[in-house]
Amino acid sequence: MKKSNSFMKMLVTCSLLCSFNSFAQDSVSVLFIGNSYTYVNDLPSVFSQLTTSLGDEATVDSKTNGGFTFQNQLSDPVTMTKIHAKPWDYVVLQGQSQEPSFPFDQVNTQTLPPAVSLADSVYANGFCSQAMYFMTWGRQVGDPQWDSINTFYKMNNRLRNAYVRIADSAHASVAPVGVAWKYIIDNHPTINLYSPDGSHPSLAGTYLSACTFYASVYRKNSSGAPYTAGLDPTVAGYLQNAADLAVLDSIDTWSLKVKADLTVADFLATVVGQTVQLTNSSTQAQGYMWNFGDGATSTLLDPLHGYVSAGTYPIELIALSECGNDTTIQQITIQSAGIIEGDGKALTVKMFGNGNFELEFIETPAVLSVRDMNGSIVMTFHPENQSVHIDLSTAAEGIYQVLWESQAGKNRYALPVLK
Repeated sequence: MKKSNSFMKMLVTCSLLCSFNSFAQDSVSVLFIGNSYTYVNDLPSVFSQLTTSLGDEATVDSKTNGGFTFQNQLSDPVTMTKIHAKPWDYVVLQGQSQEPSFPFDQVNTQTLPPAVSLADSVYANGFCSQAMYFMTWGRQVGDPQWDSINTFYKMNNRLRNAYVRIADSAHASVAPVGVAWKYIIDNHPTINLYSPDGSHPSLAGTYLSACTFYASVYRKNSSGAPYTAGLDPTVAGYLQNAADLAVLDSIDTWSLKVKADLTVADFLATVVGQTVQLTNSSTQAQGYMWNFGDGATSTLLDPLHGYVSAGTYPIELIALSECGNDTTIQQITIQSAGIIEGDGKALTVKMFGNGNFELEFIETPAVLSVRDMNGSIVMTFHPENQSVHIDLSTAAEGIYQVLWESQAGKNRYALPVLK
C-alpha cells in the first residue's frame, strides 16, 4: 500500500521516539511531594540507592513539609516550582497521614479536589509525566478519634480505598505501600515497621516503601536487590517480596503504566452507505495517522471518508505522541453503491453526490427535520407526498440526521455529506 510523505515522516518520528523510549525506560526522574512520612529516613534517597543496586537509574528530588495536606501543597508556590522544574517521569503525591481516611463527605470536599488539581499540574507541565499517589499505611493502633479507623486494619483499608478512588479521578496511578505493610504485619509480625510513635516508619518501614515504589515505577521485582539500607539481608528479602507481591500481582488495580503504554489508539467507525465517520477515542496522543484500507490516508482527528467500491476494508489508526505510539485496526464493510435501504421498511435513500439525496417514504411523513452533528436543525419539511429531495450541498462535511414520525413511531436515518 502506498503511503503519503506526511505519513512516512510521522512513522520515522514515531520510530525515533519509540527507540529513545525503549533505550531510556530504565532511567527515570521522580519528584516526591509529601510530608514527614516521606522525609523520615529519607525515602527518596533509599529509593534511589535501591534502584542503582538493581542496575537501573533514578534521579530524585523532594518537597516535604511536616503535616502538609494536599491543599497545603497545592497552595505552596515552592511545590509548584518543584513540579515545574522539569518534565518529571513521575511525581509522587502524598497526603497528610489521616486525611484520606476521614468521612467520605470530608474527603470529597477537602481532599479529593486538591489531590486532583496537583495531578493536573503535573500533566500540564509534562505531556508524558505521570502522577503517582503514595498510598500510606494505617497507624499501628489506628486513629481512636473515629470508630471506622480505630485499628490498623480499619484505617489501612480506608486509606487503600481512598487512594484508589483519588487516582481514578485524577487518571493517575498508585504505589500500594499500605498493602505491602499489611502483608508484612500479617505474615512477618516480628518485623517492626513503625517508629516508637506508632505512626512514622522505622528504617524497615521506609525500606519497604522504597521497594514498593521501585516495583511500581519499573514494574519489576525488587527482590534480589543487594542494597538493604543496613537491614539484615533476610529481613530485607521479606520486605522486597512483600512489595513485589503487593504491586506486581495487581498492576491493573493500581493503574501502573510505563511511558510507552500511555498512548492508546482507539476509535468508533460508523458506516453510512459508502461513507464511514470515524470518531477518535484515543488517549494521550498528539497526532494521528489513518489508513482507510483503499490507499487513502488522513491526519485529521475525526475524518469522514467515502469509498468508491463495495468491499471489506481494514481501517488502521496510529496514535502518536512523544511518550510512544499505538496502533489499532478495525474491519468495516461497504455495501454496493446506488440505492441504500433505510430501515428496510419505512425509507429508501438515493444518493446523487455533492450532498443531494432523494428520500422515498412508504407513507408520507407529517413533518421531517434534518439536524447536524450538534443536534441543531438545518432544515424542516412538511412533505406533500412520499418523495422528499434534500439538498445539503452548501452544508459542512459530516453526518446529518433525518428525523420523522410515522404510524410506527419516531424514526431516524443518517446521511453522509462529503466535500
